[in-house]
Amino acid sequence: MDLNTVAAVVHPTTRDQLPVWTAGDAWLAGGTWLFSEPQAHLTRLTDLTDLKWPALAISETGLSIAATCTVAQLDALACPPEWIASPLINQCCSAFLASFKIWKTATVGGNICMSLPAGPMISLSSALDGVCTIWQAGGGERKIPVADFVTGDQRNVLAPGDLLRQIEIPLAALRRRSAFRQISLTPIGRSAALLIGSVTRDGRLALTITASTKRPVRLSFEGIPNSKELGEAILQRTADDLYHDDVHGKPIWRKHMTLRLAEEIRVELQDTAYA
Repeated sequence: MDLNTVAAVVHPTTRDQLPVWTAGDAWLAGGTWLFSEPQAHLTRLTDLTDLKWPALAISETGLSIAATCTVAQLDALACPPEWIASPLINQCCSAFLASFKIWKTATVGGNICMSLPAGPMISLSSALDGVCTIWQAGGGERKIPVADFVTGDQRNVLAPGDLLRQIEIPLAALRRRSAFRQISLTPIGRSAALLIGSVTRDGRLALTITASTKRPVRLSFEGIPNSKELGEAILQRTADDLYHDDVHGKPIWRKHMTLRLAEEIRVELQDTAYA
């Protein structure tokens, strides 16, 4: 899609060179959504690729993912063997159900900032206790968990001019045993429910509900709950109006599938033990 209202594209190489945000501005990274439909309100794009942020960095504390890291780069990451949660990376990347062109262009940060209920990078990073670093428009930065970053369907905490810099995944989350469940209304459709469960070394269960809900829902349990406890916790934390409603699934069906997939995860993880 040609964006014929855009009069300028700027290419900063450092944070100091980022232009003062004004009405009509937009950040440009992969651009897979930006160029997919008319954007008549836009007059200037700020291309983030010349900032040359390292796509991925492994450290003693975990994994740092640049907002400009592409889906293909993340999926190709060679993870240390002790990262037993690493299969989630490919599982969530595959939930895009997109062509290789999209994988090589779409960015992790773009998917999170779009804040669609079915955003699989939201699912992955929120389930792994990811923390966003935000460059604030007025200077300085703030950190916020990915699970709190998204506040609703295409809504998040970013103020005009704020920029998502990176997502940090702690080492402890990458070392947890995990279980993944995803379903779509059609064989190649958008995710209607995507749930991830993980168990810590001390036996605590964390369950993250996405796609079926308008924003991520995180549930924590002291141990593996029984079926009734799990179901009641989900019903208490996810009011009916929190379930998403579109052509990819009605709320009542999404609610049913959320409860079903959560129970499958519970059963899979209940006998998990660490050597």
